Amino acid sequence: MPHVPVLLAPLLAAVAPVAGDWIDGTFGAGGYARGLLAAGAKSVLGIDRDPLAHELASGWIAEWPGLRLALGTFSEMDELAGVPVDGVVLDLGVSSMQLDLAERGFSFQKDGPLDMRMSQSGPSAADLVNTAAEGEIADILYHYGEERASRRIARAIVETRRTAPFETTLQLAGVIARQLPRPKPGESHPATRSFQAIRIAVNAEFDQLVEGLAAAERALKPGGWLAVVTFHSLEDRIVKRFFQQASGAEPAANRYAPARAGVAPRFTLPVKKAIGPDEAELAANPRSRSAKLRVAVRTDAPARAPDADALGLPRFNSKGRR
Repeated sequence: MPHVPVLLAPLLAAVAPVAGDWIDGTFGAGGYARGLLAAGAKSVLGIDRDPLAHELASGWIAEWPGLRLALGTFSEMDELAGVPVDGVVLDLGVSSMQLDLAERGFSFQKDGPLDMRMSQSGPSAADLVNTAAEGEIADILYHYGEERASRRIARAIVETRRTAPFETTLQLAGVIARQLPRPKPGESHPATRSFQAIRIAVNAEFDQLVEGLAAAERALKPGGWLAVVTFHSLEDRIVKRFFQQASGAEPAANRYAPARAGVAPRFTLPVKKAIGPDEAELAANPRSRSAKLRVAVRTDAPARAPDADALGLPRFNSKGRR
């Protein structure tokens, strides 16, 4: 399917007038980068850890002289940029390009190798489900996918792999689906939450997100924009809390607690609430239905490392996974 950048129009409207140097930290098919350049950005550094994104861009990047690419993760964007920038955009989660290719192993609707690696390197989803302990799999499904049947699904995965290891997406999706009620019309596929959780674990997405928000804070000039598009509640909660903490807008847990010492805000929030798709975008791009955009403006206060625990990152005992 053609790649359609989600919430591009409201993003450009929120940060207008677009100017200066930007980072597209999740380059993908380049929709945001091209949108920023067309709107007036002087230059865009596109960062992606997926070699396929760079391969596909080689056929058209010459048409956009203000665009350059870097292979890496957005958690190192300040180092890759080398100089302060005027704006950063992050589009979180799996890209349409990855989801639509069966051989990448992200989709539970297309049969392919059980992979899910955004960087195409390191342990795959098959490695995880074939080797992790039952308790670890259950924790991943529950904490990263909010799957209430996590223990039942983990037990079925471990029982199934005793006979034959998991190799394909439909093999895993079938085992998961048999542990849950048949979905009613309009409900999501039974494997949706589990596939999300496994993908997050394979790619260490939550750790990358926190490190990426910190890198964006370091990379931005005073007055620079940070725009983040999320696709599920766990991501949005982390971004929302980061913006609240960094702007001094975090609600007090206890109104009787002593006031905290004043700390200069590192961001301001010109738009307090998340921005969602309008009816026109929903009709044109159904994948935008769960998307939320949050924007903030960098101040001149010194950058500070975020408190990962205070951001609500799920934590549990596992083999190197949060």
